[in-house]
Amino acid sequence: MIAGLPLAFAQPWLLTALVLLPAIWWLLRFTPPRPVRVAFPPTRILLEIEQREDAKSRTPWWLVLLRMLIAALVIIALARPILNPQAVTAGGDGPILVVVDNGWGATPNWSRISGTADEILAEAGRDGRPSLLVATATDAVIGEPVDSDAAREKLAGLSVQPHEPDRAAIGQSVTGAVERYAIGEVVWLSDGLEYGDGEEFASALEAAGAETVEVAVPETGELPLALGPAVNETGSLTVSVLRADADSRSGGTIRARDLKGRVISETPYVFEQGAGRSEAAIDLPVELRNDIARLEIAEEETAGGVQLLDDRWRRRVIGLVSGETRERAQPLLSPLYYITRALAPFADLRESPDPNLAVAIDRLIQERVSILVLADIGTLIGDAHEQIDEWVDAGGVLVRFAGPRLAGADADSLVPVELRGGDRSLGGTLSWSEPQPLAAFPEGSPFAGLPVPPDVRVTRQVLAEPSIDLVEKTWASLEDGTPLVTAIRHGNGWIVLFHVTADAAWSNLPLSGVFVEMLRRIVDLAGASEETAGASRGVPGGILRPIRTLDATGLLGSPPPYARPIPSAEFADARPEREHPPGLYGEPDAFRSLNVMDEGTPFSALEAGGLTASTYPAAEPRSVGPWLLAAAVLLLIADGIAVLMLSGRGLHVRRMRQGATAALLALAVLGAPADNPAHAQSEAGGLSQADRMALEATLTTRLAYVRTGNAEIDETSRAGLEGLTAVLTERTALEPDSPIGVDIVTDELAFFPLLYWPIDSDAEPPAPEVLAKIDAYMKQGGTILFDTRDELEARPGSDGSVAGPGMLRLRTLLRGLDIPELEPVPADHVLTKAFYLLQDFPGRWEGGPLWVEAALRNADEVSRPARNADGVSAIMITSNDLAGAWATGDDGRPLYPVAPGGDLQREMAYRSGVNIVMYTLTGNYKADQVHVPALLERLGQ
Repeated sequence: MIAGLPLAFAQPWLLTALVLLPAIWWLLRFTPPRPVRVAFPPTRILLEIEQREDAKSRTPWWLVLLRMLIAALVIIALARPILNPQAVTAGGDGPILVVVDNGWGATPNWSRISGTADEILAEAGRDGRPSLLVATATDAVIGEPVDSDAAREKLAGLSVQPHEPDRAAIGQSVTGAVERYAIGEVVWLSDGLEYGDGEEFASALEAAGAETVEVAVPETGELPLALGPAVNETGSLTVSVLRADADSRSGGTIRARDLKGRVISETPYVFEQGAGRSEAAIDLPVELRNDIARLEIAEEETAGGVQLLDDRWRRRVIGLVSGETRERAQPLLSPLYYITRALAPFADLRESPDPNLAVAIDRLIQERVSILVLADIGTLIGDAHEQIDEWVDAGGVLVRFAGPRLAGADADSLVPVELRGGDRSLGGTLSWSEPQPLAAFPEGSPFAGLPVPPDVRVTRQVLAEPSIDLVEKTWASLEDGTPLVTAIRHGNGWIVLFHVTADAAWSNLPLSGVFVEMLRRIVDLAGASEETAGASRGVPGGILRPIRTLDATGLLGSPPPYARPIPSAEFADARPEREHPPGLYGEPDAFRSLNVMDEGTPFSALEAGGLTASTYPAAEPRSVGPWLLAAAVLLLIADGIAVLMLSGRGLHVRRMRQGATAALLALAVLGAPADNPAHAQSEAGGLSQADRMALEATLTTRLAYVRTGNAEIDETSRAGLEGLTAVLTERTALEPDSPIGVDIVTDELAFFPLLYWPIDSDAEPPAPEVLAKIDAYMKQGGTILFDTRDELEARPGSDGSVAGPGMLRLRTLLRGLDIPELEPVPADHVLTKAFYLLQDFPGRWEGGPLWVEAALRNADEVSRPARNADGVSAIMITSNDLAGAWATGDDGRPLYPVAPGGDLQREMAYRSGVNIVMYTLTGNYKADQVHVPALLERLGQ
């Protein structure tokens, strides 16, 4: 590679030919031009001798320089120059070992890493060298040398893994592999991250004994960012953004999503100059923060840029126990009412329904609660005292509230301080003091920094006996110095006591906002024990199975086939690996999240030790040789033109003009578009028949009929729909335009909600592709009204003994369609009341029923294929020749008589048509009218 330039040569030895350029200069400079030959007559020679100067004995310097440039371009092109060459190349002897980092950190640079590895293996193959390919996130041992093609096949099958690479496993076997296979060159294609083992692995490669050891890393600005664990602090959610190098991006956006993937918040983050960590605070209400299930760096697509949040983060499991017996009868007076309202937004509350205190506490502890709240429970009955003591010692947080029962109870060890018997009353007739406000929270208290509400007053409390360490145990006190909240560390857990009741009987503290924040900070103290942290509620056998896992780009998907469950007791110490990819483990309603980054995960740029690291090219390598050869050819043409000019022959300008004109004409002819009728039609401002039909069908509502090819039937259909259109315009708000006849084979049917199809008994059945088109039309919301015009009553699908020719032909057609069960229109069907109230649907004939899709018989019956989502039947069948009854001439008079009902039957046929159109256009909304009386009656109650 040329220093300072992204250019290298595949065959640099050919550049030695450039030393011949001075010899070429001397040879060309002192070689005279070719003598000029002039043809007869001699008079022309005389003329030229008078007009031309003497011929030069040397070639002009600029022509020599041009030819030397041509020679230089050819020499450089033959040396195969490459723009943006690979960082490392195979240049040693013997087998070559290529180590590829394919952990999550390689995701943004995988194309460069894999491309460099492929080029190295290909070059080794051209030199006939065996190759060994090892992926640090996939392989645990180094295999035997193989040929280049086999190694490249393995490389093609590699992918980036969503966990860290295990370089230590490879580093232990590098020395043995170098000695065993006489490896002469080791190439490490790194992702540029340290992972805590990068320097050690570089030392192992250097000490392995290979002749050449090369390392390649991405540019520092191309290293990925990572997202640290989230901390649910008061008022906001704080998350750390990490960068491995100070030259990486200076800022971006943190995106928060819920379980359904919807974006809840986008928060910017900014790195200070030279800082490797940036804190982003997501300031949202508690209710919204509890919905966050995923945090991600918006500009990153890596598993390390994602933090999955589970129910441990969102809510603590809190058990509630009260000594009050009237709380279900009067919930607003219950001691647990205010606690429940305060903790419900950010905690999972459990309250045992069993009135037995010992049983209730036992059940709550079995449910793995992390906090236990006892509201005015003085004496712990049975085994409850011992169970709570063991539970707190293991890491639980016990929160107790005072009350008459605690004030009158005997000495209890499960309180942080020794209590005086009885309670202190403030502000009563017999009291000696006024109700006391709160004092500022001390610095060492978890409540430090919370604003002290000026309107909170305490009228009664239980008092603590004075002791040397009372101040250390006091988290909150009244203005007169008496403790209000005391706490003590008990084993791995905490015991916290509020010296007032949990309701408003002794103070108005539970009515204030600071009460919510105080409880919330106590909840933050709930550090689960090792046993509790490793358990997952609702998971049988304590095994957490993978339910959704992250891929290398940070997308959640189905677990890979090699993913294995994690025992719940080991989950707290589990780290993502091949068999345990990052993701969600457990059950869909009780899962734990395993993330790439935690508090102890190192994240920094790679330290290669004593090895010199090269950087991957900023762009894909590209060969420059062909372009240089093309430039040499162009200069060679220019040289030829110059020689012609110097020889005196000149250029025939007229011929050149003629040739250029002919070339331009040829290009114009070749480049002219072929004769395209559609294009010519568009240029002329016309429209194709399909476009014209689409415009006519969509600009206004129209009724449509199927053209059968029988002129008489088609004319009757057109006239019938014309008559129905006139009636609809006169009697309803619908004003359709003139009807359209459609070709069922070629025309688009989706424009029409209703299609009238008269059956021609002599017509051939449609082709299968046409039937598929009809079936799709019905399933996508269209309705077809088949009219067999048979003048008899027959059920579709019967044995055909009373079926007319139209019905027999229709049955042949329907055999190729996915048709549901049919039934005559029931008396309560929407068709009977869509506009007019009807009992039957006559046409030119009467007596034939109108068939529609059969209604579902029960709630468990599966919906039929052609049933519309809005309940409109996709198919209707009649034999009454509706179009014949609707048909009118240009003078508005009926074209066909109706039998046997005369004008009244024709009127009912029009009403049938109006109901059919309204039903098709508006759906089954009128079916809800039958429920109106019941709804009004219920509202009246």
